[in-house]
Amino acid sequence: MSLIKTEEEIDRLRQSGKILARIMKRLKVATKVGVGLMELEELAKKLIAEADSTPAFLGYRAEGARFPYPYAICSSLNAVAVHGKPSDYRLQSGDVLKLDLGVNYHGAITDSATTVVLGRVDPKVGRLLKITERALEAGIRAAKAGGTVGDIGFAVERVVTAGGMHVLEELTGHGTGNILHEDPVIYNFGQPGSGLELKEGMVLAIEPITSIGTSAIIDLPDGSYETADKSISAHFEHTVLVTKKAAEILTA
Repeated sequence: MSLIKTEEEIDRLRQSGKILARIMKRLKVATKVGVGLMELEELAKKLIAEADSTPAFLGYRAEGARFPYPYAICSSLNAVAVHGKPSDYRLQSGDVLKLDLGVNYHGAITDSATTVVLGRVDPKVGRLLKITERALEAGIRAAKAGGTVGDIGFAVERVVTAGGMHVLEELTGHGTGNILHEDPVIYNFGQPGSGLELKEGMVLAIEPITSIGTSAIIDLPDGSYETADKSISAHFEHTVLVTKKAAEILTA
């Protein structure tokens, strides 16, 4: 499978990204104290179906996973960084929820994530979110033709560490487009000029995943990943198209 997408594929990916961006905005608005995680799951599936699309995560089995993922969204609470599963849990003030969602529009797959704070939290949590968002912006700026995967990781890591936070090193971004996880793997740390060269037409899911207290994770029995010290984590992600001058964000 080519890492360089055709013009026809790119057109469909732009449509997929627009659909995903709209749905993520609706989910963020719906994420309130008292709302159940399964309610957000059902809303996501409803909105995806209305957009003539399918959930990219539902039934997908990632490499190394023990079982296919059974939901449309990943809803990861507090110290759980990624792959948290929807449940009957109702959101409470102080919760930090990571929402991760993929859309398959006629074979064109895009992937996006955001972090939502419910009510009042420790100011350090708010700082974590701001730093992680800035790290995503830095990673996207580094994603241009002629650069490398290492440039993206270096840009992300520099922002996170300068802010006194930690990259969860085992959790990565990835290529996407025709299937959910394609090459290359995009680490959230690295050295400038290292790794695969980026070329025009590549489509990447760039996703800083960070925590307040550690760079290490624990693999939980349900397949989700939690920070090793149980500190709060954050996750922001966009799918981008690599171009000659700058990355085009498909999921904004």
